[in-house]
Amino acid sequence: MSSVPNNIPEKTVERLSEYRRTLLRCHKQGITHIFSHVLAAMHGITAVQVRRDLMLIGFSSDTKKGYDVKVLIDFISSILDSEASMNIAVIGMGHLGQAITRYFNSRGLKLRITASFDIDPSKVGTMVDDIPCYHMDEFEERVQQLEINIVVLSSPTRVASELVIPIINAGIKGVLNFTSKPLNFPPGIVVENYDITTLLEKVAYFVKENEENNLDNNQQ
Repeated sequence: MSSVPNNIPEKTVERLSEYRRTLLRCHKQGITHIFSHVLAAMHGITAVQVRRDLMLIGFSSDTKKGYDVKVLIDFISSILDSEASMNIAVIGMGHLGQAITRYFNSRGLKLRITASFDIDPSKVGTMVDDIPCYHMDEFEERVQQLEINIVVLSSPTRVASELVIPIINAGIKGVLNFTSKPLNFPPGIVVENYDITTLLEKVAYFVKENEENNLDNNQQ
């Protein structure tokens, strides 16, 4: 194992996260070693891509036995995880926000949802899986108090733009935006805009293309 580069491509970081989840499942099943082509097949990519990703982070292994699953989990964790846990808040506790909160904290990661925020009186003061919901009026104060680094934005799209300034003022460092409105933040705040509608339309387009191609092939 050699030194790790400071800048890892975004897509590589995404794949490393996916590899780790797969490796954790393998580890629970008692699998101790895994070859690159097996890991690749589980992700629908090539073995070359897996080896390239792992070489990029400085990982090497005895390829005669395959990768040691536990060692690789620990190595990827040393790349992806910070030394201390990062605290997360969810803004918008509708069905999506509640689902995210219930799902995420069961993953056993060094990322923890510790608070949620809304303006709906029926949600403020309630708990979802022991996570309290505060009013947005308390946002900046609670972010400082609970040392929150990241927010997950699952509010209605129509109010998304109004949340940019409070997020900046609170000192948040990362935003995962689930609304359908792309949001721009100043340098220093990492933003991932995750537009479910666009992704579903993308999937639907390729389903349509495949169906049309299959129809053309059957007619030939």
